[in-house]
Amino acid sequence: AIIAGTMATRARPSAALALGARARLLSTVPKTMKAAVIRETGPAEVMKVETDYPVPEIKDGQVLVRNEFAGINFIDTYHRKGLYARDLPFIGGQEGGGHIAATTPKAEAQGLKVGDRVAYSILQTYCQYSAVPAAKILKVPDGVGLDVATACVVQGLTAHYLTHDAHAQLIQPGEWCLIHGVGGGTCQWAAQMAKIRGYKVIGTVAKGKKHIADMTNCDELIVLDEVPGKSFEDYTSVDVVKRVMEITNWEGVKAAIDGIGLSTVDISIDSLARRGIFVSFGNASGAVPAFPVLRLIGKSAFVTRPKLLDYTVDRAELDRRSGDVFGWLLQGKLKVGIDKSFPLDEAAEGHLYLEEGRSTGKVLYKID
Repeated sequence: AIIAGTMATRARPSAALALGARARLLSTVPKTMKAAVIRETGPAEVMKVETDYPVPEIKDGQVLVRNEFAGINFIDTYHRKGLYARDLPFIGGQEGGGHIAATTPKAEAQGLKVGDRVAYSILQTYCQYSAVPAAKILKVPDGVGLDVATACVVQGLTAHYLTHDAHAQLIQPGEWCLIHGVGGGTCQWAAQMAKIRGYKVIGTVAKGKKHIADMTNCDELIVLDEVPGKSFEDYTSVDVVKRVMEITNWEGVKAAIDGIGLSTVDISIDSLARRGIFVSFGNASGAVPAFPVLRLIGKSAFVTRPKLLDYTVDRAELDRRSGDVFGWLLQGKLKVGIDKSFPLDEAAEGHLYLEEGRSTGKVLYKID
């Protein structure tokens, strides 16, 4: 049932001030919830699942989402380890999908209602309920599953800005692009979107994930051995720069999209064509070390270290990117692999699975 007004206030006294007299909510919204909480930074084991964490209050202009899925991304591991500083304690995650459980007048004015299927990106999503600004909400179209929609929000939108804007248009259709790790999550999306954009794509991939990379339709694949005992690429097993130069007739690539980091920074820069751009967006193998700007003089190269928030700065930009992604999914132009869904009770195991390089697609938490 949906209840309103003073009944909502009586049902959840703790939320009364935040919700206000005209809030709409499901009568089943509890006062506490299950959440994966980081109270100290460190290895995956520091993330503990708590069952009595307070359900967040919502302010006018927000909705309360009952999460069914939360995405697991490398940036979540950086927060957990303290590489990217956060105030403690905090709930992990920044990607969620589910149904709206409560609304507010300003949110309703934007066309949102209780029961809507939605996906979104804010901090603190490894939990049953999240308070989300209406401006951050993406309505999930019929025909797109909530698991796939949840994967779209960070990985899909990241791949979109990487292939459409982060390179500052220094690459044009018909020119070569290098994308590392196309057998994994974000760069599976990026390789397919780069092809939609008309770029010629060279992808790197570990032998054990080649079957995944084959589905991205890269023009060329550079297949590497795996690090002993691991599932991710050993970038010392093949002379990647030499292969790139051979493929591009010794010109190099106009853009190198690199979420690997430490293991690939030199490969990416050395693979660039004249006036090419190194797009460094992740640190899967470790943080990219500082390097002198003179390092770029050989080919008058460019470098950028972008983040998603700067490429979804307003509702129009968010809608443009998500509209493209959802549209391509519905048209069958994008193939999205949901590799594995962990129950939230196995929060630490989900992070370890990602960090050990075992993923062949999107990794999620399924939230009961």
